[in-house]
Amino acid sequence: MREPYVFRDWEIRPEMLEALDRYIHKGYRPGGFLTSVLANDFMAACQHADDTNIQNLPAYAAYIYNEMPSTCHGSYEIVDAWVANTDEVRTRTSSVGGLNVTP
Repeated sequence: MREPYVFRDWEIRPEMLEALDRYIHKGYRPGGFLTSVLANDFMAACQHADDTNIQNLPAYAAYIYNEMPSTCHGSYEIVDAWVANTDEVRTRTSSVGGLNVTP
C-alpha cells in the first residue's frame, strides 16, 4: 500500500491515492467524491466527502496541481474524455512520460 500524500497539515489516504492511480493509468472512473474533485466541482465534492476527506480538500488540490497531468482534470467533460480515452489523450500522456504517479 502507498504512503499517504501529505501537504502541509493535510493528507490523502493511500486508498484514495490508489483510486487516483487507477483513474490516471487505466481510466477507471472514481467514485462521486473524487470525480467531483477532478472536475473542480468542490461544492459537489463537499456533498460526497466523508468526514476525513472533507477536512483534507487542500491536499487534493495540491496533489492534482502538482502530481497529475493537466489534461486529466478541470471539468466533468475532461474527466469523461480521460475515462473514454477520447482522442487517446490518456494514451498519449502516458507514452510521453507525463504521468507523475506510481502505476
